Amino acid sequence: MTDTVAPAPRTAVDFWFDPSCPWAWMTSRWIDEVSAHRDLDVTFHIMSLAVLNEDNDVSDEYRANFARMLRYTRLVTAVGELHGQSHVKPLYDALGTRIHPGGETDADVVIPAALAEVGLPADLARYADSDEYDEQMRASHFDGIERVGQDVGTPVIAVNGTAFFGPVISPAPKGDEAARLWDGVVAVASYPGFFEIKRTRTVGPIFD
Repeated sequence: MTDTVAPAPRTAVDFWFDPSCPWAWMTSRWIDEVSAHRDLDVTFHIMSLAVLNEDNDVSDEYRANFARMLRYTRLVTAVGELHGQSHVKPLYDALGTRIHPGGETDADVVIPAALAEVGLPADLARYADSDEYDEQMRASHFDGIERVGQDVGTPVIAVNGTAFFGPVISPAPKGDEAARLWDGVVAVASYPGFFEIKRTRTVGPIFD
Protein backbone atom coordinates (compact mmCIF):
# COMPACT_ATOMS: atom_id res chain seq x y z
CA MET A 1 0.00 0.00 0.00
CA THR A 2 1.42 3.36 -0.98
CA ASP A 3 1.08 6.35 1.29
CA THR A 4 -0.56 9.30 -0.38
CA VAL A 5 0.25 12.83 0.68
CA ALA A 6 -2.72 15.13 0.86
CA PRO A 7 -2.24 18.39 -1.06
CA ALA A 8 -1.52 21.44 1.06
CA PRO A 9 -4.67 23.47 1.68
CA ARG A 10 -5.10 26.60 -0.37
CA THR A 11 -4.79 29.91 1.47
CA ALA A 12 -8.16 31.57 1.97
CA VAL A 13 -7.99 35.25 1.01
CA ASP A 14 -10.82 37.79 1.19
CA PHE A 15 -10.37 41.08 -0.68
CA TRP A 16 -12.64 44.11 -0.13
CA PHE A 17 -12.55 46.75 -2.86
CA ASP A 18 -14.25 49.89 -4.06
CA PRO A 19 -14.18 49.86 -7.89
CA SER A 20 -13.40 53.60 -7.93
CA CYS A 21 -10.22 53.37 -5.84
CA PRO A 22 -7.01 53.32 -7.92
CA TRP A 23 -5.01 51.99 -4.97
CA ALA A 24 -7.35 49.04 -4.49
CA TRP A 25 -7.01 48.42 -8.23
CA MET A 26 -3.21 48.33 -7.96
CA THR A 27 -3.38 45.91 -5.04
CA SER A 28 -5.86 43.68 -6.86
CA ARG A 29 -3.45 43.41 -9.82
CA TRP A 30 -0.76 42.33 -7.35
CA ILE A 31 -3.09 39.70 -5.87
CA ASP A 32 -3.73 38.38 -9.38
CA GLU A 33 0.02 38.10 -9.90
CA VAL A 34 0.57 36.41 -6.53
CA SER A 35 -2.13 33.86 -7.39
CA ALA A 36 0.11 32.59 -10.19
CA HIS A 37 2.85 31.81 -7.64
CA ARG A 38 0.98 30.87 -4.46
CA ASP A 39 -2.04 28.63 -3.91
CA LEU A 40 -4.61 31.30 -3.07
CA ASP A 41 -8.38 30.96 -2.93
CA VAL A 42 -9.43 34.62 -3.31
CA THR A 43 -12.96 35.88 -2.76
CA PHE A 44 -13.71 39.48 -3.78
CA HIS A 45 -16.15 41.58 -1.77
CA ILE A 46 -17.52 45.08 -2.25
CA MET A 47 -16.84 47.94 0.11
CA SER A 48 -17.64 51.61 -0.34
CA LEU A 49 -15.51 54.70 0.20
CA ALA A 50 -18.72 56.73 -0.02
CA VAL A 51 -20.20 54.79 2.90
CA LEU A 52 -16.91 54.94 4.80
CA ASN A 53 -16.78 58.73 4.50
CA GLU A 54 -20.46 59.64 4.52
CA ASP A 55 -20.23 61.11 8.05
CA ASN A 56 -16.64 62.30 7.80
CA ASP A 57 -15.37 65.82 7.18
CA VAL A 58 -14.18 65.51 3.58
CA SER A 59 -13.74 68.14 0.90
CA ASP A 60 -16.69 69.17 -1.24
CA GLU A 61 -14.71 68.02 -4.28
CA TYR A 62 -14.31 64.51 -2.86
CA ARG A 63 -17.92 64.32 -1.68
CA ALA A 64 -19.09 65.24 -5.17
CA ASN A 65 -17.70 61.88 -6.33
CA PHE A 66 -19.86 59.85 -3.95
CA ALA A 67 -22.82 59.51 -6.33
CA ARG A 68 -20.62 58.10 -9.10
CA MET A 69 -18.74 55.84 -6.69
CA LEU A 70 -22.00 54.45 -5.32
CA ARG A 71 -23.20 53.59 -8.81
CA TYR A 72 -20.32 51.14 -9.20
CA THR A 73 -20.65 49.59 -5.75
CA ARG A 74 -24.40 49.19 -6.17
CA LEU A 75 -23.95 47.56 -9.56
CA VAL A 76 -21.36 45.07 -8.31
CA THR A 77 -23.51 44.22 -5.30
CA ALA A 78 -26.58 43.61 -7.46
CA VAL A 79 -24.64 41.40 -9.84
CA GLY A 80 -23.30 39.35 -6.94
CA GLU A 81 -26.77 38.96 -5.49
CA LEU A 82 -28.52 38.16 -8.77
CA HIS A 83 -25.87 36.24 -10.70
CA GLY A 84 -23.56 34.89 -8.01
CA GLN A 85 -20.16 35.54 -6.49
CA SER A 86 -18.36 34.13 -9.51
CA HIS A 87 -19.33 37.25 -11.51
CA VAL A 88 -17.96 39.78 -9.01
CA LYS A 89 -14.27 39.59 -9.94
CA PRO A 90 -14.80 39.57 -13.73
CA LEU A 91 -17.08 42.60 -13.44
CA TYR A 92 -14.54 44.36 -11.20
CA ASP A 93 -11.84 43.67 -13.79
CA ALA A 94 -14.01 45.04 -16.59
CA LEU A 95 -15.00 48.15 -14.64
CA GLY A 96 -11.54 48.80 -13.26
CA THR A 97 -9.76 48.45 -16.59
CA ARG A 98 -11.92 51.24 -17.97
CA ILE A 99 -11.85 53.45 -14.88
CA HIS A 100 -8.16 53.23 -14.01
CA PRO A 101 -5.73 52.47 -16.87
CA GLY A 102 -8.48 53.46 -19.30
CA GLY A 103 -9.09 56.81 -17.57
CA GLU A 104 -12.82 56.82 -18.36
CA THR A 105 -14.73 59.05 -15.90
CA ASP A 106 -18.25 58.70 -17.32
CA ALA A 107 -20.08 55.88 -15.53
CA ASP A 108 -22.68 55.86 -18.32
CA VAL A 109 -19.89 54.76 -20.66
CA VAL A 110 -18.11 52.41 -18.24
CA ILE A 111 -21.10 50.43 -16.98
CA PRO A 112 -22.70 49.19 -20.24
CA ALA A 113 -19.29 48.40 -21.74
CA ALA A 114 -18.24 46.41 -18.66
CA LEU A 115 -21.50 44.47 -18.54
CA ALA A 116 -21.18 43.63 -22.23
CA GLU A 117 -17.58 42.48 -21.80
CA VAL A 118 -18.49 39.93 -19.13
CA GLY A 119 -21.64 38.78 -20.91
CA LEU A 120 -24.15 40.09 -18.39
CA PRO A 121 -27.55 41.53 -19.37
CA ALA A 122 -27.47 45.22 -20.25
CA ASP A 123 -30.54 45.93 -18.12
CA LEU A 124 -28.50 45.25 -14.98
CA ALA A 125 -27.23 48.82 -15.41
CA ARG A 126 -30.41 50.04 -13.72
CA TYR A 127 -29.16 48.70 -10.40
CA ALA A 128 -26.37 51.29 -10.46
CA ASP A 129 -29.06 53.87 -9.72
CA SER A 130 -31.11 51.76 -7.31
CA ASP A 131 -30.80 51.37 -3.56
CA GLU A 132 -32.48 47.94 -3.74
CA TYR A 133 -29.35 46.12 -2.60
CA ASP A 134 -27.90 48.82 -0.36
CA GLU A 135 -28.48 46.68 2.73
CA GLN A 136 -26.30 43.94 1.27
CA MET A 137 -23.72 46.44 0.01
CA ARG A 138 -23.42 48.04 3.44
CA ALA A 139 -23.27 44.64 5.15
CA SER A 140 -20.35 43.64 2.91
CA HIS A 141 -18.65 46.98 3.52
CA PHE A 142 -18.91 46.75 7.29
CA ASP A 143 -17.89 43.10 7.30
CA GLY A 144 -14.57 44.22 5.86
CA ILE A 145 -14.04 47.52 7.63
CA GLU A 146 -14.94 46.25 11.08
CA ARG A 147 -12.06 43.79 10.84
CA VAL A 148 -9.54 46.62 10.58
CA GLY A 149 -11.18 49.75 12.03
CA GLN A 150 -12.70 52.93 10.65
CA ASP A 151 -9.46 54.88 10.15
CA VAL A 152 -8.38 53.04 6.98
CA GLY A 153 -9.71 52.74 3.45
CA THR A 154 -9.68 50.24 0.61
CA PRO A 155 -8.48 47.61 -0.01
CA VAL A 156 -8.94 45.42 3.03
CA ILE A 157 -7.46 41.93 2.84
CA ALA A 158 -8.04 38.99 5.18
CA VAL A 159 -5.73 35.97 5.04
CA ASN A 160 -7.04 32.94 6.87
CA GLY A 161 -9.03 35.36 9.02
CA THR A 162 -6.22 37.86 9.77
CA ALA A 163 -7.22 41.20 8.24
CA PHE A 164 -5.26 44.32 7.31
CA PHE A 165 -5.55 47.45 5.18
CA GLY A 166 -3.45 47.62 2.03
CA PRO A 167 -0.77 47.22 1.03
CA VAL A 168 -0.66 50.47 -0.93
CA ILE A 169 1.75 49.81 -3.79
CA SER A 170 2.75 51.35 -7.10
CA PRO A 171 3.48 49.83 -9.50
CA ALA A 172 2.18 46.33 -8.78
CA PRO A 173 5.19 43.96 -8.62
CA LYS A 174 5.48 40.98 -10.91
CA GLY A 175 6.79 37.42 -10.67
CA ASP A 176 8.95 36.40 -7.74
CA GLU A 177 8.96 39.98 -6.45
CA ALA A 178 5.17 39.87 -6.11
CA ALA A 179 5.36 36.55 -4.25
CA ARG A 180 8.10 37.80 -1.91
CA LEU A 181 6.06 40.87 -1.04
CA TRP A 182 3.05 38.65 -0.36
CA ASP A 183 5.04 36.41 1.96
CA GLY A 184 6.37 39.42 3.85
CA VAL A 185 3.00 41.15 4.19
CA VAL A 186 1.33 37.97 5.45
CA ALA A 187 4.17 37.34 7.91
CA VAL A 188 3.96 40.86 9.33
CA ALA A 189 0.16 40.87 9.52
CA SER A 190 0.08 37.50 11.28
CA TYR A 191 1.80 38.92 14.38
CA PRO A 192 -1.04 39.81 16.81
CA GLY A 193 0.73 42.93 18.10
CA PHE A 194 1.39 44.43 14.68
CA PHE A 195 -0.69 47.48 13.78
CA GLU A 196 0.99 49.80 11.29
CA ILE A 197 3.86 50.32 8.88
CA LYS A 198 3.83 53.30 6.55
CA ARG A 199 5.83 55.85 4.57
CA THR A 200 4.87 58.87 2.49
CA ARG A 201 3.78 58.05 -1.05
CA THR A 202 6.14 59.53 -3.62
CA VAL A 203 4.33 58.30 -6.75
CA GLY A 204 0.75 57.91 -7.85
CA PRO A 205 -0.80 54.72 -9.23
CA ILE A 206 1.37 53.44 -12.09
CA PHE A 207 -0.80 51.31 -14.37
CA ASP A 208 0.71 48.84 -16.79
